Amino acid sequence: MKRVAGLLGFLLAGLPSNRATKRPWLAVMLTLGVFAATPLSACPVCFGGPNSLSTGMDSAIFFLLAIVAFVQIGFVALFWSFRRRAKQLQRHREQFHLINGGVR
Repeated sequence: MKRVAGLLGFLLAGLPSNRATKRPWLAVMLTLGVFAATPLSACPVCFGGPNSLSTGMDSAIFFLLAIVAFVQIGFVALFWSFRRRAKQLQRHREQFHLINGGVR
């Protein structure tokens, strides 16, 4: 109870000192504290769920590995394209023959 009172005192400290203006704010804060307690509670990682941290870390690791794999596949595709174009250019050059004894 002291924590709630301290929190409310901290939140209401910036308001004017008139008691009539503090009452509506106090009612709003208490209403939010009662009805919004579940949505405002800590996430399972902060709350200390048994497997929440390991599951999140596993997901993050798999995501980063997928990014690395995607970039490596991109490099392989790039060099595969270079190789294919070089072969195509070589075939194009080989189709032309030099004529011996041409005009001088």
